[in-house]
Amino acid sequence: MRPQIVLFGDSITEQSFRSGGWGSALADTYSRKADVLVRGYGGYNTQWALFLLHHLFPLGSATPPAAATIFFGANDAALLGRNSERQHVPVEMYKENLQKIVRHLKECSPSMLVVLITAPPIDEKGRMAYARSLYGEKAMTLPERTNEVAGLYAKQCVELAKELGVPSINLWSKMQETEDWQRKFLSDGLHLTPEGNAVVHQEVVRVFSEAWLSASEMPYDFPHHSEIDGKNPEKAFQKQCLQYYGF
Repeated sequence: MRPQIVLFGDSITEQSFRSGGWGSALADTYSRKADVLVRGYGGYNTQWALFLLHHLFPLGSATPPAAATIFFGANDAALLGRNSERQHVPVEMYKENLQKIVRHLKECSPSMLVVLITAPPIDEKGRMAYARSLYGEKAMTLPERTNEVAGLYAKQCVELAKELGVPSINLWSKMQETEDWQRKFLSDGLHLTPEGNAVVHQEVVRVFSEAWLSASEMPYDFPHHSEIDGKNPEKAFQKQCLQYYGF
């Protein structure tokens, strides 16, 4: 059975299997080597994500995931008093919730590779322009998220990863290293362009490879076609079963 990689997060994860998405690119990278499962929930914050843990990652499962990405924060960082305040989670609680999620996954499987991903930076002008394109004069007059506050949540995510000894990807910092990141990486000031998705894919593959989940070093689930003798095909499958399954 192929190992499973679960992508757990909000809309940026839910949309990751769209054309040019980082999830679909990851599935291609691990084709025939691991199954990539998307568990993304648009609009969710870490507080609401806690209600999903036992459903998505049941304790006592005979086949827990080999790896999981935890990608929340964009909604937690919504500002009080603005349009999306019902999604707001205080930064201290955000960190506590992430800790609960990581500990639950490690309880499911101590060997599971858990990677924390910060939310991307926020282009406030882009968010305002997107709102005006949807609602015209009725659009919000102040952005519901700011890049400064998003950075505070990203900092807590990275700090928690260090405390728990798990890898992290600081998208908030990484994307801002590129000139004109607002236009290149963000489609509406928050969600990702194909180029933004490519950054996430690149970073996830890097972290997985630096751990123990390098796609290039993983075996195919069944013999490559070049290994199959047209006149004696069973030989390749017998070899595979003996090598990986012991029979």
